[in-house]
Amino acid sequence: MAYQLLEAVQNARLDQIDTLIGASGSLRIYTGAQPALCTSANTGTLLAHINLPNPAFAAAATGTMAKSGTWQDTSADGGSASTPGHFRFYNSQVTMDGTTCVGQGDCAIGSGQINFDGTITAGQQVTINTMVITEGND
Repeated sequence: MAYQLLEAVQNARLDQIDTLIGASGSLRIYTGAQPALCTSANTGTLLAHINLPNPAFAAAATGTMAKSGTWQDTSADGGSASTPGHFRFYNSQVTMDGTTCVGQGDCAIGSGQINFDGTITAGQQVTINTMVITEGND
């Protein structure tokens, strides 16, 4: 039988992600595959940089946590018609450096943890409509 966590533990772990992102954390979208670890150097080309609202996520419930507020970059960084490949959350905690990756995941056109409907071009508006993180059992 697989290791299981009480739902309250799952929710507490998820809420800790939002705490570590902090009051003025950010989401950055890059091309290519995500690095092997959050502590690894950035890879790919930066396509969009979104300053997250505070809180970035609603309180976790039933082992999931959904984005809160508007997540939008009004003028994307990127190049011309680049395909998103991964994202990283960065912190803003006083005890951290503001550039520490708190979490990362995959994104793509039509799939991924953040799903895009097309490529990203420099100067375009990028809006994340849906983002849900699930804390699972092994």
